[in-house]
Parts: sequence; C-alpha cells; structure tokens
Amino acid sequence: MLTNIPEPTLQQEPPLKQKYKVLTSLISVGTFDEFVNHIFWLSENKPSSYVCFANVHMLMEAYHDKEFNKLLNEADVATPDGGPVSKLIHMLYGQSQDRVAGMDMLPRLLKEAANRGKSVFFYGSTDDVLNTLVSKAKEEFPALKIAGSFSPPFRKLSHIEDTAIINMINEAKPDLIFVALGCPKQERWMQEHKDKVNACMLGVGQAFMTYAGLEKRLPKWARNLSLEWTYRLWLEPRRLWKRYLITNSMFILLVLKLLLQHKTNKSNKLLPE
Repeated sequence: MLTNIPEPTLQQEPPLKQKYKVLTSLISVGTFDEFVNHIFWLSENKPSSYVCFANVHMLMEAYHDKEFNKLLNEADVATPDGGPVSKLIHMLYGQSQDRVAGMDMLPRLLKEAANRGKSVFFYGSTDDVLNTLVSKAKEEFPALKIAGSFSPPFRKLSHIEDTAIINMINEAKPDLIFVALGCPKQERWMQEHKDKVNACMLGVGQAFMTYAGLEKRLPKWARNLSLEWTYRLWLEPRRLWKRYLITNSMFILLVLKLLLQHKTNKSNKLLPE
C-alpha cells in the first residue's frame, strides 16, 4: 500500500533559538528576516503554532495576569513589537534588536507567502475590513493563495459554533492564519486553538486596518522614536486614554526599576572580592 510521504523542508533548524526575559515575559530575539523565516519554518515543521506580537500593552497585561503571562511565554514566538521593547532588550542584554511589529510583518509575510506558494487565512475584524483587506492583498500579490476569511460574531461563541469554525479553517488548509481580535482576546483565542487549528496563527491586531488603508500610520521617523502610541491615542482617546496614561506610566516605572537593578548588579560584579 502506497502512502504519501511529506517532502522534507529546506531548513530543518529553526532560525530563532533564544528568548530574553523582559519584565516577566519571554521575548524572542533575532533579525526581522529571521522572524520571517522562522514563521514559515513553524508552518512547515509544526502542525499547530502561534505567534504573539508583544508591545508595551501586552507586556503589562502579562505583568498583571499570571495566566496571560504563561500564555505569552508558551508562544512559539513572541516578537518585540514595540520600539520600547526592542530598545529595552538592547539596554538589558547589549544586543541590537529589530522592532518586529505586526503592522510591518503582515505585508512582508503576504509577499513571502506569494513567493513561496503558501496560503493564508484572515480571521477577525469586520466583513467590510476583510473585504477591503482581501481586495488589496489580491491586487498587490496576484500569486497569493488566499484560503479564506471570516469575521466571527462579537460575542462568546458556543461550542458548536467554535467547532464549525475550526472545521472550516482546517478544511481550507491555510499555512498562515492572521488573527485580528485585539489584545488579549486574540492571544487567548490562539492558545485555546493550538493543536485544534492546523496552521501557524499570528495575532496581528490593528494590522488589518493599516494594511487595508483604513487607518494611517505615523511616518517611519516617528515610529522609530516610539511615538506611535500618541497617534493611536489621538484616534481613539476614549478607549485608549486609560491604557496609555496608566499602563505606559507603570511600564516606565518598572523599566526604571529594572535598569537600576541591572546597573547595580553590573557594578557589584566589578567590585573586588
């Protein structure tokens, strides 16, 4: 009896091999290109996996919620999404670290998927956003295989509904699933569906809106100065004022404390015994 033997992957070793602790969370380190290659490595070497894009908001969610921190630490990849996160890695560990944001990774992965013959699925947001997103992806990357898209109801799904969605996604056989449900909902969804959904899941949040052209981003120079949060606050002040006023302030205090401890420990090592 003949059986189908899967073709060997071109790269057996995972490109990313290390995570560093930032506050209470483990963040993957490497170049932007290594993150891209590792995500495709996951799609080829693991039946089910998930990737988190960790910005300040996510790190603070993890700091206050042990269960969420466990979820983040168990992610196959947790990228340094925000500029402050990548800069903090450099300050603590002396390693230059690229910012690996979901908004930048989405278009790059779509391009690579088209070049590599991989298929993608879009999950989350609204039907209008998905329609615009899919149209732009098809126009920009004609060779891209889009396995499907789905906007789930904005409520808790029943077991029957959830099972139907899992079956629908698995029947479409995507290699990558981009998930846009917002943090921490999308990260919890990915963890709950690991080993159920047969693909690499990526929680990209607002990346659907920015890629579709429905929400603008700041110029690159402003993003390099970690000012993107000010623009997001201007767009949605009622929803985000608490996050940025309280969460960012607490993050700054924790970072100052961490850097002071790091400096003290470093100085102690230099003292004669």
